Amino acid sequence: MTDSNLAARAERVKNLVAIILTVGLGSAVVIFFTAQAPGAGPLGDPNDSKRYLRDMEMVGGKANLLTTQFREWLGSLFQGRSLAATVGVLAVLLALAVWFFGMPLPPEPPREGEDS
Repeated sequence: MTDSNLAARAERVKNLVAIILTVGLGSAVVIFFTAQAPGAGPLGDPNDSKRYLRDMEMVGGKANLLTTQFREWLGSLFQGRSLAATVGVLAVLLALAVWFFGMPLPPEPPREGEDS
């Protein structure tokens, strides 16, 4: 590739990263200010009961408790203001990946004994 092609490609990657960050972080800000706190269920949270947790452990062991806690944590990432943080982090990670894998490598310097 020539230097002008490399520069053009680098400029396209920079523009794409800027678009990803603008849309992703802008969406995160909109979600943050429009999100409402999730309402509590009419019966409360069953995980607050020691008896419920004991019964879960008796049926499925510690793995059942850990799996349930992980599933609830993962589900909480996609509700309310936590969703805004999730969208923001994913936008930054996507922009970094595009930047890392999209930027062209600099041309190799000529080796000794080669004509340029």
